[in-house]
Order: sequence, then C-alpha cells, then structure tokens
Amino acid sequence: MFGKRAKQEREEESPEYADYEPALPPALSDDGHKGLAGRVACLCGSGEMPGAALLVARAAQRAGAGLVTMGCLHPRLLDALPLAAPEAVLHDLVAHAGPVEGAAAGAADAWLAREAHARLCGPGLGSGDFTRALVEHIVARCGPEPLVLDADALNVYAGRLAELRRRRAPTVLTPHPGEAARLLGRAVASGERERYDAARELASRSGAVVVLKGAGTLVADESRVWQCEDGNAGMATAGAGDVLAGILAAYAARAVALEDAEYTAFDAACAAVWMHALAGDEAASSHGERALIASDLIDELAGVQDFNES
Repeated sequence: MFGKRAKQEREEESPEYADYEPALPPALSDDGHKGLAGRVACLCGSGEMPGAALLVARAAQRAGAGLVTMGCLHPRLLDALPLAAPEAVLHDLVAHAGPVEGAAAGAADAWLAREAHARLCGPGLGSGDFTRALVEHIVARCGPEPLVLDADALNVYAGRLAELRRRRAPTVLTPHPGEAARLLGRAVASGERERYDAARELASRSGAVVVLKGAGTLVADESRVWQCEDGNAGMATAGAGDVLAGILAAYAARAVALEDAEYTAFDAACAAVWMHALAGDEAASSHGERALIASDLIDELAGVQDFNES
C-alpha cells in the first residue's frame, strides 16, 4: 500500500506539460517582399554592452526578419553595428540619451514612431533611472504589435508584474532564473516542479507569455506550459539569451506581417526556443559544449530552420 501511495504522490507532483508541437511561422510566398517578412524594431545595447545589440540584430536577420531597425542610444552602437550587422537599419537616438528631464520619454516616443510588426526591448540596455523611465514609457505607449521584454527591461518590473496587465497587446517576457526571482519577489528553485510553478505564476500575474530559460526551457501563458527538451549545457554562455530574443521577435513579426492571427505570441515563443535549442545542439556537435559561444547559435540557425521548415 505504501508503494502505491508513494507512486500516486509522485504522479500528482509531476508537472502537466502541454501536448504541443512548435512550428515555424509562415513562409513567404514566391511574390513576397521584405515588408511581409516582418519589420522588427529593437532597443538594445549600450556603451558597456554593445555586443547585445549586435547579437540581437544578427539573430533577428537570420531568423527571417525582412527589416531590422536598431535603436541606438550610444554612439558606440552607431560605429559597431554597420561592421557586424550591415543589413540592419540604424535609428540614431543618441540625442535623447542622458539625464535631462523627459529624455527617456523622448527616446521612447521616437523609437515607437518607427513602423514595426514586433518590438524587442532590453538586452544590454543597462540599469538606472533612465532605463526605468524608458521601459515604463514604452510599455505604456506601445501599440498593438507584440512586445518582447528581455534582460534589463525585465528588471524594471521586479515585484511589479501586475502592472504589465495594463498592456492589452501581446507581451513576451524572457527571464532567466535570477530575473524570474526578482520579478516574483522570491527565490526560484531549480527543481522541475518549482520551475513549472514559477513559469505559471509569472504568466498568471503578468498576463504575458513567459519564457523561463534554463535546462529544459519553459514557455507559459495563462492556460498551459510547454517544455523544450532540446538544448545542452554549453548554451549557458553570455549572449545566448540575446540570440533567443532576436529570433523570437523575428518570428512574432513574421506572423503579424502576414496577418496570420492563428500564429500567436505563444507559438512564436515556442518556435524560437525550439530553434535556439536545436542550433545549440548543432553548435555543440561542431565545437563541443565547452567551446560554444553565442555567435555559434546564429551560425547554425539557418540549417535547423531549413531542416524543420514545414
């Protein structure tokens, strides 16, 4: 009897993951153009972390975005991006950066004025009052297009998740465990059940799609949680999250550009996590887990996307 009871308790404790198979966003028709491939607007990078913007731009481009516009708040980005991602369009916001009152709102409004099918904000922005005001203004004023919040943009809403419910359009949050803990105001344990519960709570409190990164990345909305079973430990490297965010924004933009209402932000998030993980596995096969770097994921992305194109 004890054995049966213990087995039943283990089954009750096991998370119930969604029976879901991710799929890439729709392909372009033969007469498609770059506008239909998706316009992505990104606000990433800083003087200290220009690499975040470079990885985001390259990942979004390789994921199929037709046009990637990079909002640049630091002159170093204006110099570095053309060398690493020459296809990206630069949006000079340097004049708006700084401690001047209202500067953050001006930068946010200028960035939001650029046409986009999806937006990404946060990687490498840095912390501080300017970033906080910038992100808050963006969340409050952003239009109906999907908005991906990553890295430093997430920290703005530490302990304030419910405020994101004011945004009625699709929002995607991409925290690692440390960022998830700050958002929830409590530690997030590494156990499977604890991570599952944290992902569900993040989605429930924010109303957003949540990508809880880690070994077996989870994607959650208010009704389901999907777990990615691909990927490897070598992907625990600086910049890998920036690559994921760029892929996600590109996939979300493609669906909006093609007016595919059935392909949701949840679908885009799951597909991005899946392709990111498969690219990581291919990179590990080529270079080994120990030597894997974030740029390797971008290099492998074309192959895994092509192989899994429906």
